[in-house]
Amino acid sequence: MSSTKAIFKKQFKGSVKNPETLIQFMIFPIMALIMGVMTNIDFEGYDMPQEIIDAMIANMPNLATMMATMFAGMALIPTVAGIIAEDIEKKSLRFLIMAGVKPSAYLIGVGSVIFLVSVLTSAAFGLIAGFGGVSFLIFVVSMLSGVAASIVIGATIGILTKNQQAATALSMPIAMVLGFGPMMAQFNDTAARVLHIFYTQQLNVVADMLNNVPGVTTPIWQSIAIIWANVAVVGILFVIVFRRKGVRD
Repeated sequence: MSSTKAIFKKQFKGSVKNPETLIQFMIFPIMALIMGVMTNIDFEGYDMPQEIIDAMIANMPNLATMMATMFAGMALIPTVAGIIAEDIEKKSLRFLIMAGVKPSAYLIGVGSVIFLVSVLTSAAFGLIAGFGGVSFLIFVVSMLSGVAASIVIGATIGILTKNQQAATALSMPIAMVLGFGPMMAQFNDTAARVLHIFYTQQLNVVADMLNNVPGVTTPIWQSIAIIWANVAVVGILFVIVFRRKGVRD
C-alpha cells in the first residue's frame, strides 16, 4: 500500500507540473457542450434539404454521449501509454521494480490519478447529456468502467515500448479504432457485430439505452459486465507484459 501511495504522489505531482496533459480531459466535454448548444439552433432558413435538418436534430441528443465514448477510447490510452513510456525512458520504472514494486501497485498508483480526473470528466458528460438521478449514476459508472479499461490498455502499451514517441505511435491506431468504432457501428451492422465485444461499443449501447434509442434491447448490466470482462483480460495481459518487459537496461 505504501508503494502505491508513493507512486500516486509522484504521478500527481508530475501531472500538476505538466497541466497540458490534462487539457484533453477538458476538450472532449467542451466539444460535447458545443454540440448540446447546437440542439437549440433554429435550422429554418438554412439552405439544406429538410431530411438532413431532421436527421441532425434527431441525432443531437446522442452526440454528447458519442463524444464521451470517444473520450474513453481515444484520449486516455495514449496519455497513460506516454506516462509509462516516460518512466521506462527515464529508468524510474526499472528502479521501482528493483525496489520490489508489484505490477498491481504500480498500475493502481499511476492509474488512480487519471481515474480521479476522469470522474469529473465523466460527470460533466452526464450533465451535458441531460441525464439525472439513476440514469446519471448508471452513465457515470459505465463511463468509469470504460476509463479503467483504457487505463490498463494504455499501461500495457507503455510497458511494451521504449520511449514516448514509440508509445504514441503504437497507441494512437488502437485508440482511434476503439474511439471511432462505435460511430462506425451505427452505420454498419457487420462492424457492430465485430465491435460488440469491445468496451467502447458497450459504452455506446448503455448510452443508447439511457437515451431510449429505438431497437436497443441489450440489458445495461450485460454491457457493464462485458466492459469489466475487457478490464480483466487486459489486466492479465498487463501483468504478463510487466513481468517480462518491465525491466530494461
